[in-house]
This record gives sequence, C-alpha cells and structure tokens, in this order.
Amino acid sequence: MAANNRRMSGKKGAQVGSGGQRRRGLEGKGPTPPAEMRKGHKKNRIAGAKAKQVQRRPVARGRGGKSASELVVGRNPVVEALREGVPASTLYVQQFIDNDERVREALQLAAERGGINLMEAPRPELDRMTNGLNHQGLVLQVPPYEYAHPEDLVDAAHDEGEDPLIVALDGVTDPRNLGAVVRSVSAFGGHGVVVPERRAAGMTAGAWKTSAGTAARTPVARATNLTRALEAYKKAGIAIVGLAADGEAEIGELAALDGPVVIVVGSEGKGLSRLVGETCDFRVRIPMPGGAESLNAGVAAGIVLYEAARRRA
Repeated sequence: MAANNRRMSGKKGAQVGSGGQRRRGLEGKGPTPPAEMRKGHKKNRIAGAKAKQVQRRPVARGRGGKSASELVVGRNPVVEALREGVPASTLYVQQFIDNDERVREALQLAAERGGINLMEAPRPELDRMTNGLNHQGLVLQVPPYEYAHPEDLVDAAHDEGEDPLIVALDGVTDPRNLGAVVRSVSAFGGHGVVVPERRAAGMTAGAWKTSAGTAARTPVARATNLTRALEAYKKAGIAIVGLAADGEAEIGELAALDGPVVIVVGSEGKGLSRLVGETCDFRVRIPMPGGAESLNAGVAAGIVLYEAARRRA
C-alpha cells in the first residue's frame, strides 16, 4: 500500500541537472551578422555568385576614361584604406575567418561608411581573386577612378572666375607622389592635375591615402598624349611652365605665375622628357642653397604652387 501511495503522490525524486547548458544557451551571442555573411541565406548565395564575377566585369569609359578596379589585400592594408576614406565598393570577408580586432574594425568601418557591400567568400575564391597573395581573409575592392578630361580643369577655373592653375606630371610613376601633388593643388587653390595615360602613376588606393582625402574634391585628368594636351592649353592662352634643374630663370623671377598657368613637373632624376620640355614656354628652377640635386614631384609642385598662390592673393 505504501508503494502505491508513493506512485500516486506526484512527488518527484532528485533530478539530474543540465550542467549549466540551458543557462549558457540563453546568453547573448553578440549582434546578428549581416545576411550576406549568414551561411544558407539567400543574400549569402548571391554574394558568393557576385564574388566569382568580380574579375569579369567590363570597365566603363567616361569622358576622361576610367581606371581598372583595384583590390586592397590584407588585414592591415584594408583597415588603413578604410580609415583614410579610400573609395570602396565591396569588402570581401573569408568564410569562418578568425574574428580578431582588425577584422572587427574593418567590418565596423565599412558599416559606418555606408554604401560598401559586405560579401562572404570561401578562401579558394579569395585566393583566385588576389592571384594567391596573402590576403589574410580580407579583400577590399576599390572602384575604377573616373578621370576628368584636361579641358574640364580649365572649364572649372573659368566657372569660378579664376585663372587656371594646373599641375601636369611627366613621367611620375609613384602613386604616393601623385597623391602628394593632389594634396598640394588642393591646399593652394589649384584646379586639378593632369597625368599621361601611359607610363605614369594613376589614382590608386595608395594615391588616395597620400592625398589625405583631398582627391575627393580635386580632379585628376588623364591625357592620351601629354604633349598634345599641353599644346591645347597653350592655344587657350595658358602659359606652360616646366620645372628643370637647368632652367633659365628662378621661380621668383617668373611673372607668368601671376596668370593662367600649367606647372609641369618631371620625374625625380630624369626630369622633363624632351618633347614636353620643348613644349614649355618657360623652364624654371627652384633655388636650393643646400645643394640637393633634385626634389621629388610632391615637394617641387608644392613650392611652385605656394609661389603662385602668394602672387594671386
């Protein structure tokens, strides 16, 4: 009878615990990742398909032409590019990546910037995209830069009621020098930079970073033939001033800097090419009492731009 009472009482004996599993299951797991990074989600499948197509897209051509798209590869380079405001269209993140501080910062910066697609891709796909470079699971796609036409720089100056102040680069191949020149042109009220289409630095991620954001408001034009572009400027009444170590005059003696002018800067060491040098109306030198043989393009352009801006003030 006692046994029957125990069965009918409804009381339970000791229960085996869950070992904290239920409690841990209720704990937060952080913010939900974007749909593009959730395996099995429709947007994740679309992102994977787009990742495979990224290298096959044709490059559109504008009035001044566009460069090819560029990939910034590696955790530190990607984070630095996002910090410096380098234009970006897509941030590719490797599936099952170790989520360290740089990865988290890259995702946060991309989200804060807005307009940057987040796409998850398997490691083999990122290896293929980067031709086997050590991408460390992060790849940033920089969209093609849309170059202005050399005539656009003159039109912009006239729209502002100012005499054109333009810098042309002849044989400058280091993107950091181009970025430094863009920064100087912006600082001293210039209207843009002209670069040749071939054998010259273009607006890469490195140039954007060195420009410290000024490339967003200072146009860079690309000329199919720099000599012909300079001749067109001459016909428009603009003085062409070339910098040369053996120039006939010093920059402080040149009255042409007061009016519409294109300042032509050659490469460090080689200087101006023969045809470009012959096209210049004036060849001037920067006095260097310290005895240095030459200055890099960014420094040389900054000195002459300062002198031009001082006279126009």
